[in-house]
Amino acid sequence: MAVLYFLFMKKFLGKTILKLLGWKIVLQGDVNNLDRCVLVVAPHTDNSEYILGNLAYWALGKKLKVIIKDEHTKAFYGGIVKALGGIGIDRSQKNDLVNFVANEFKKDDFSLVITPEGTRSWVPKWRKGFYNMALAAKVPIVLSGGDYKRKTINLGYIIPYEKLQTHSYEEIMQEIQDFYINYDITPKHPEKWNPQIY
Repeated sequence: MAVLYFLFMKKFLGKTILKLLGWKIVLQGDVNNLDRCVLVVAPHTDNSEYILGNLAYWALGKKLKVIIKDEHTKAFYGGIVKALGGIGIDRSQKNDLVNFVANEFKKDDFSLVITPEGTRSWVPKWRKGFYNMALAAKVPIVLSGGDYKRKTINLGYIIPYEKLQTHSYEEIMQEIQDFYINYDITPKHPEKWNPQIY
């Protein structure tokens, strides 16, 4: 009963806070695309994107996880961090992050947040980890982004796992690049966003 109440409250809070902030969720595909995927979040120029994304997932009743330093999951507030989707990893050790993620997907269904830019600053091209994680975990890539010009959270455009297997990395990257250009997703800090991702 307590779990159902918690889920209800998350959904209610997500919808209410987004409404108060003037943000809307725009789905570019079936909401169930968010059940099990590597969720690419771009452009990534500000930490507020993570808060908005969390609120959107709460509003939709979906499970979102993010890889963070394990010092946060081991701290006294670690229970809260885990409840909010934090998966702790020791970044001081050489970790096989791709297989770590694949093993996490064997345990549960969720969207794993990945920001392929790897920083909130301008980068010449994206890192390839998100693509390798999706292949290893046998899950689709779903695209998302916060549009600060229109105050929309865009979610749900899917690149199926089968397509990842049959198309080249360059073809997949071109499709992703076209998505962000065609939807004209405007980040909070446009000067930090490079739409040429590969």
